[in-house]
Amino acid sequence: MLHRGNLRRVVGASTIALLIAALMAFYVADIADAGPTRCQQHRLDARERAAVVTGAGERVLVIGDSWSVGLGLDDLSGSWAARLPGEVHVRGFSGSGFSAGASGCGRVSFHDRARTAVGVRPRVVVVEGGLNDYDQPDRAIDHGFRNLMADLAGQRVVVVGPATAPLRAGAVPRVDERLEVLSELYGVPYVRTSDLDLDYLDDRLHLSEDGHRAFGDAVAERLAEVTPARPAPLAR
Repeated sequence: MLHRGNLRRVVGASTIALLIAALMAFYVADIADAGPTRCQQHRLDARERAAVVTGAGERVLVIGDSWSVGLGLDDLSGSWAARLPGEVHVRGFSGSGFSAGASGCGRVSFHDRARTAVGVRPRVVVVEGGLNDYDQPDRAIDHGFRNLMADLAGQRVVVVGPATAPLRAGAVPRVDERLEVLSELYGVPYVRTSDLDLDYLDDRLHLSEDGHRAFGDAVAERLAEVTPARPAPLAR
């Protein structure tokens, strides 16, 4: 038999162990819920922005990331894409990029969404992004870009690179340069935006309302100076 003092120590230790296990279970559950909740919100935002069509004229499709969606704005319809001329359709997903690993929300890269996106039958496809590829290796960006260009075969395409968001400014030059090289390889025009001085939200990553207006106007102006082109039919 256990001595009464030893029994109290055993019971006390068991109680503490159970308490720690319960706290860990709550912590793990909270962490597990955080990802799906964030991703689910991104999906809801993507659908909400996709339902908004702005302008009239030549049909333009924008495939992009949180900037095209308008993450952080009270009204997602105010994202920069609304500043483009034509009938603009947006197919964006926050956190996505050219590479498959840019997002932790599953198969949401530009390549993964392109074939469905072109169902709007655009005259021009504008692919905007790169900030979420900041930590991805060149080979991952290359692979995603190659697959995306194959998806967009036959479409008139322009690629718009990342602006220098303060939070990821150090990574922008590499991604910017890589996307320009790939665009040249596939024969589609590349629009740099890394020189733009924009207004950001407190997170130093997403644009404010003024930032969206300035970015959209700058992109519209620069798009007018290039001719969208069909990607060269290179092997995947």
